[in-house]
Amino acid sequence: MKIRFLLLFVFFESIAFAQDKKDTVTSPQPIAQVFESKQSVTIDGKVISLNAKAGTMELRDENNKPIALFGFTAYFKENPEKNRPIVFAYNGGPGSSSYWLHMGIMGPKRIVVDDPNYNQAAPYELVNNEFSILDVADVVMMDPVGTGLSIPIGEASGKDFWGVDQDIRSVSLFIMQFLKTHNRLNSPKYILGESYGTFRNAGVMSYLLANGYALNGVIMVSAVFDLRSLFFAPNEDISYIAYLPTMAATSWYHDKVANKSSDLPSFVQQVREFTENEYAPALFKGNRITDVEKSAVADKLQRFTGISADLWKRADLKMKAGEYFQELLRGTGETVGRLDSRYKGINIDPLSMDSFTDPQSDAISPAYTMGFLDYFHGSLKVSKELHYATSAYSKEGFKWDWKHQGNSFWGADAAVTTLPDMADAMSKDPNVKVLIMNGYYDLATVFYGVEYSISHLDLPKSAVDRVIMTYYEAGHMMYTHLPSAKLFREDLKKFIEDTLRK
Repeated sequence: MKIRFLLLFVFFESIAFAQDKKDTVTSPQPIAQVFESKQSVTIDGKVISLNAKAGTMELRDENNKPIALFGFTAYFKENPEKNRPIVFAYNGGPGSSSYWLHMGIMGPKRIVVDDPNYNQAAPYELVNNEFSILDVADVVMMDPVGTGLSIPIGEASGKDFWGVDQDIRSVSLFIMQFLKTHNRLNSPKYILGESYGTFRNAGVMSYLLANGYALNGVIMVSAVFDLRSLFFAPNEDISYIAYLPTMAATSWYHDKVANKSSDLPSFVQQVREFTENEYAPALFKGNRITDVEKSAVADKLQRFTGISADLWKRADLKMKAGEYFQELLRGTGETVGRLDSRYKGINIDPLSMDSFTDPQSDAISPAYTMGFLDYFHGSLKVSKELHYATSAYSKEGFKWDWKHQGNSFWGADAAVTTLPDMADAMSKDPNVKVLIMNGYYDLATVFYGVEYSISHLDLPKSAVDRVIMTYYEAGHMMYTHLPSAKLFREDLKKFIEDTLRK
């Protein structure tokens, strides 16, 4: 009886062990895949033949453990000249893939959009991108983890990548490992970020330099380095000050400025001077401002924006971005774009004090999304079984960690900024140059906020002189405006060529 009981015990223990073993079996870890194709682009009448690689690269941490499959699309010139430059490019979000820059200005093809109007539904047109810089540099489009084809693997999870410092680290690791994998360690190196990608750039340039990777240049498209300039925080004047020149430029564009001049840059300069010399001091006074002073400032705000002085006075001389979107064209039942204020859309609630949508995003997103995916799985030959995530916002657990090393003071979180990272890199590398490309009609990352940040870099004039500013009569994605796309290419090409001169 005892023997029988023992055999039954052993039998059931064997079943339990087998079940436990079965439960612990994990599915195979996904592996990196790269799809190759031949592409070409014609620039200034010359055909450049390209080897394209699209897919993922296994990313490893500092201890050589796999942590992600990092998605990218790389364009390498066939039979390149010695020491050909390489540019790593990405969008922002945080949580956006790079397909905007890819199909807007950086790749060999571009999406045709009816700027600044709404686009018809498919079919969408892809054409040769004569504004690309692939004639002077190879380009690597990067998709941070959670976007594109990029996913965590091994013991890593999304939270290891979704944050200011986590993102800077993983993007930097990819750049370093990609350069080694493709034998480009001695190539001239550039990083190009758009929107939050510029906030990332400031951290990446410091991280790379700390690891011995000096950059030849850093390109900031529609930049922001100090988030105080964007968020209209309580009892904080910086956002109101930073936004005013772009609001005025938008009013000028929509003919809301009385007796407007024909030259936008000179008009913007007048607004800068008013902002620095009269508007900012008035806001600084707060409730100590007199009625006479308040009326005088409100009258000038009406002159520069076309919005009534009475409304400015009732608002205590302060108007948030969303309120401005609604107010400017309220009389015609329209609202203006955040990403590009040249765009106009239907105002679905004219009585609201805040906007509900962004006309520029609504107008171009379907064309960019469908056009890119068709190109990605068609011309670039990426397997249709792989899902390309245009953003990480729908990913389970996606939440951005805004803490950044060096941003705390006496144990409390202060303003979120990567400006000190840029200052650190520029102080340690006296040769690196920075190109900042600004859209006058960008109400997402306003140009005056960037100017404020650069004027507060804790660096001597000799270092600040290495920061170059260019301006375009378009918005956040200035390359949707073809005259600006042409200037974008010319300015970027010149920047790269100038940084290569000894």
